[in-house]
Amino acid sequence: MQEVIEEFSIFDNWEDKYLYLIELGKKLQPIPSYLRSEDKLILGCHSRVWLHAYVKKNKICFQAYSDAIIPRGIIALMLRIYSGRFLDHIIYSEPEFILKIGLSSFLSPIRANGMEAMFKHIKQYAMAFKCLPVNLL
Repeated sequence: MQEVIEEFSIFDNWEDKYLYLIELGKKLQPIPSYLRSEDKLILGCHSRVWLHAYVKKNKICFQAYSDAIIPRGIIALMLRIYSGRFLDHIIYSEPEFILKIGLSSFLSPIRANGMEAMFKHIKQYAMAFKCLPVNLL
């Protein structure tokens, strides 16, 4: 999280932050078509954003994609921060980086709501996996 905060701190204005977010989205690898199903869609996003989660070596991993460039950048940022983490890390963390990098001040209300929905979905996956017996992880 700190690395992302430092990266965004080099930008002086919201246009540069937007461009960087777009670049992050361009680097996000598309997910296979079978993961672009209705049950993987994040409700609350204005654009279509798919999120898939699985556990590997006791850490939760995510794959995601969006058909829109800004949400793709936002979900790429979320994956960078939360994918590959222990379940408790996600369950007990708050997305403080959003305020620290200024995302909430330069995103439109619709995009900010979508970003909040993305975080809630990530957290819900972590809580759901936490409820599974250890031998199923």
